Amino acid sequence: MRYRALGKTGLSVSEIGLGAEWLERHNAEEVKAVIDRCEEHGVNILDCWMPEPNVRTNIGAAIAGRRERWIIQGHLGSTWQNGQYVRTREMGPVKKTFDDLLARLRTDYIDLGMIHFVDEVKEYHQIMEGEFLQYALELKRSGVIRHIGMSTHNPAVGKLAAQSGVIEMILFSVNPAFDLLPANEVLDDYFVQETYGGALHGIDPARAELYSLCEQNGVGITVMKGYAGGRLFSAQTSPFGAALTPVQCIHYALTRPAVASIMVGCDTVAHVDEAVSYETATEEEKDYASVLANAPAHAWRGQCTYCGHCAPCPAGIDIAMVNKLYDLATMQPEVPATLRAHYQQLSANAGDCVGCKGCEERCPFGVPVASRMEKAAKLFK
Repeated sequence: MRYRALGKTGLSVSEIGLGAEWLERHNAEEVKAVIDRCEEHGVNILDCWMPEPNVRTNIGAAIAGRRERWIIQGHLGSTWQNGQYVRTREMGPVKKTFDDLLARLRTDYIDLGMIHFVDEVKEYHQIMEGEFLQYALELKRSGVIRHIGMSTHNPAVGKLAAQSGVIEMILFSVNPAFDLLPANEVLDDYFVQETYGGALHGIDPARAELYSLCEQNGVGITVMKGYAGGRLFSAQTSPFGAALTPVQCIHYALTRPAVASIMVGCDTVAHVDEAVSYETATEEEKDYASVLANAPAHAWRGQCTYCGHCAPCPAGIDIAMVNKLYDLATMQPEVPATLRAHYQQLSANAGDCVGCKGCEERCPFGVPVASRMEKAAKLFK
């Protein structure tokens, strides 16, 4: 298992994380089997947003005696009322349900205290300017939560969070289908086939800017909806008209700027093994780019997706990394010092390009790599 820094939190998280939602349908023994298998593979982060009591109890029992091995994303605002899930900002239920989370997980702290499911800009401001945030800050001051995070599907909200100076990491929906869609405050619309009709016009600028801001501000991203609800596994349900594998979806998410871990929903031990197989997958098995480039419907022409097909470079340039740094830098009025330093530390950079264009022959999306290297060299000079 490989590990990545989660922004500036100081936490090192496994690339593959456990999204525990599917564990709601299982008994204590089955939950323990999934969590044990995750531990065997080195998975060290799990997301428990669900307020349902039994799954919380079962997860708590499964990690008993080894709590310190896990980085837990626990949510504020996901409550259990009258036998069902209710997202709320009413402080009474919020506090009661968070106390319940601690008790059932058998812990006195949560590593990542997530402000749950904020998809409207208006609601974001209400939370950040009201008693909800004050409660989260008090929990952090007392050590009950170690870091404050936020979950959202809306890049407009994500950008505000990334610039807030308060939110330290974001749980965000990342997959190649969603990245082509404009911001939407209605989550269900992302899963409606009509949403994609005539809408595949390249990476949505708001989402690209969100990844850029998170990278620049040291706000880490953990990923939800990495499989787009499973729609990407079938050519019939995929907006591209071509199927991707779990490994390809995972690789796409992990190649986005600022992404540290993808929370994979695992229903069984076999699902854990399937996701973790990414760590030993070949480059061919990870290759989402060729699939998308040859799909009946896609909108990636001319856009670098940092897939690495351009390698190897005779000058030793990590072309995907240079392109990523260039894209991040051009989102800003001037090049941030951190990006400039990262670029200058590369063993070979855009200025070393010999213009052979072998990379362009290998690029599945027709990116004009040589001219981008010229632009990057000038920008970072």
